[in-house]
Amino acid sequence: MQNRNYYYFAATLTPISYGDKPPIASEDFRKLCHSLLHPDDAALLKYCCYDPILAVETVKPTGSDFIDLLMLRERVLILNLAFVRAAKLKRQSPEDPPQDVSHAEALGKAAFEMDDPLEAAVYIDEGRWGALDDMVGLNLFGVNTIFAYLLKLQLLERRQLFDAEIGSGNYRDLYDSILNEYNAKV
Repeated sequence: MQNRNYYYFAATLTPISYGDKPPIASEDFRKLCHSLLHPDDAALLKYCCYDPILAVETVKPTGSDFIDLLMLRERVLILNLAFVRAAKLKRQSPEDPPQDVSHAEALGKAAFEMDDPLEAAVYIDEGRWGALDDMVGLNLFGVNTIFAYLLKLQLLERRQLFDAEIGSGNYRDLYDSILNEYNAKV
């Protein structure tokens, strides 16, 4: 797939940092992308999300090195979290998880060791943010910048929703469901 540049679109993106209030809702930005991106690039927007099921099931190349690496990083992170959680709970462990890809394995293991689920979720999202910066590289006007911006908006929205009490329950529920779904497939 051709790595297209979107000079004007990329230049108009409001600079953001982790913890900021999102300047635009991610779904509004996604709609804008559909109207401004080449159809081949717009078709890849469906992968620009943090969906554990999508990440685990997306194993074939998408035609974008950026998206392929994103899916691989998320798959490594999710499967390693499921693996260490199963071991801690003394449940049947899924097969050995994939090894480190851009520090995703280490990120998952370090987050799992944290006592506070909110702290762990923030740690994971900060790691995701940094990985997006690394994955974009030096081409600040390429389509990967647009993909990364959409993903960062989602991380900012997620950060705004964090509530220690609610987050703790949701964190446990989410990883239990991931572990149970993965064990059902194995």
